[in-house]
Amino acid sequence: MELLQPKHEAIKLPDGSEKVFVLSKFPAIAGREIITQYPMTAAPKVGDYATNEALMLKLMGFVGVEVEPGKVVRLSTRELVNNHVPDFETLMRIEWAMMEYNCSFFARGKISGFFDALAGKLRPLILQTLTDLQEQSSRKGSQP
Repeated sequence: MELLQPKHEAIKLPDGSEKVFVLSKFPAIAGREIITQYPMTAAPKVGDYATNEALMLKLMGFVGVEVEPGKVVRLSTRELVNNHVPDFETLMRIEWAMMEYNCSFFARGKISGFFDALAGKLRPLILQTLTDLQEQSSRKGSQP
């Protein structure tokens, strides 16, 4: 499958230089899977790293590098990602650029509204869990 609406984008590297990657749009179903699961699986102490890593590899399959004029290699495997992306910081910048390119609500400052809505949905679940744990730990006769 060809990259959808490919766009060359220079990503800043930690040493201040830049490297050009080819970003693309997600196909509909892959995009739905990535976008609906990605933020939650990356959340500290709530997420699932293995699932997030699998989604990252899926996302990176829609990123490429131009190895010669007109020939783009998609970063579709762990080995290709490690060979063409110099470090984790650059990888995270690419992931963020892909989310911005594929999701209008990640661009133009709308991400905070997205996370506010997400926090609003998670807050009741977190409070209920904490309440349940507090009740369990404060029962008479329970172990300290």
